[in-house]
Amino acid sequence: MRPSTQERAHFLFWQYNYAMEIIARNLAEFEAEASRFAGSLTPSSQNAMLVTLSGELGAGKTAFTKAVARALGVEEIVTSPTFVLEKIYLLPDKKLFKRLIHIDAYRLEKGADLIPLCFDKLMQDSGNLILFEWPERVTDALFVPSKKVFFTARSDGSRSISYD
Repeated sequence: MRPSTQERAHFLFWQYNYAMEIIARNLAEFEAEASRFAGSLTPSSQNAMLVTLSGELGAGKTAFTKAVARALGVEEIVTSPTFVLEKIYLLPDKKLFKRLIHIDAYRLEKGADLIPLCFDKLMQDSGNLILFEWPERVTDALFVPSKKVFFTARSDGSRSISYD
């Protein structure tokens, strides 16, 4: 289901109204939080689970994705899909999801730029967990996210991880 104009406005400004905030003071705490988050996810019976990841450059979006992937059993090296836009990782059979799909929309200008990725088709598969960086670049094409995560790098080196 695509968001209405009002939902898109909420999506763009949700970080000011988040439901929960965690401060990760170091890498170990950051990775532990990502692992806890991964363990809390449950597939939908109808669509893929879409998790949007927002925050400035260097705030921790890709690092979070790497930690979630590790928690889900991905053994290969997870890297940023900034230049290829999308990377798909098969998950072990014992996991609730079949695939982890990592999308980075930083280089996109509009929602139509998601068409070559077959984004609508990816969203139809309940076996997909989609971690989507820079969702604010393509809000006109996004479905309503299952979870929204916002990252802030703090001056003391810690990271704020906020959920809505």
